[in-house]
Amino acid sequence: MTGKPVIGVFALQGNVREHVAMLTQVGVVARPVRRPSELAEVDALVLPGGESTTMDKLARAFELFEPLQKRIADGMPVFGTCAGMIMLADEITGGIDGQETLGGLDVTVRRNAFGRQVDSFEADLDFAAFDTPYHAVFIRAPWVERVGREVEVLSTVRSGPDTGWDRVGPEAEHSRIVAVRHDRLLATSFHPEMTGDARLHGYFAELVRDL
Repeated sequence: MTGKPVIGVFALQGNVREHVAMLTQVGVVARPVRRPSELAEVDALVLPGGESTTMDKLARAFELFEPLQKRIADGMPVFGTCAGMIMLADEITGGIDGQETLGGLDVTVRRNAFGRQVDSFEADLDFAAFDTPYHAVFIRAPWVERVGREVEVLSTVRSGPDTGWDRVGPEAEHSRIVAVRHDRLLATSFHPEMTGDARLHGYFAELVRDL
């Protein structure tokens, strides 16, 4: 790709301004996306955290759901964070009746896996793409329970509520998958826009530049 990539941020819910600021910091053009006409003008998209069921309803109300599905199926790069990870997953557990996702990411994600708002936590993660740990903020976060054969696991966590690893003994490995990549789709359980560390947004920007 020549020139600056234009990366949109799904702007019907979530920390839109924070993602726009991070994307701008890593040298791309960032735009909020609320309508199909705005989606058509971007090279890639960030799906921020929020409430996945509400995001589903709002995307339909603003006639964005089907255009988003089509762009993802056609290969548009997307970075989903927290609820955005759920929206990208091909399969979810712990969802409400009738909840649908955009799909495209060959994983199974458990909604609200780490517990409620009061169970929010922070952790320093080893990250496959970085030389030093990445400080992550988890808020009502999902985790990945299954990954497809072509999905790369970028990071796991062994702390925080309900991970289960401390109850099964040292012989069992119960780290939870919290960051994955599948081709042009990137997803994290946590909120990278809340830490001041722009490395993940930069990683996504490079993915888009490489198109």
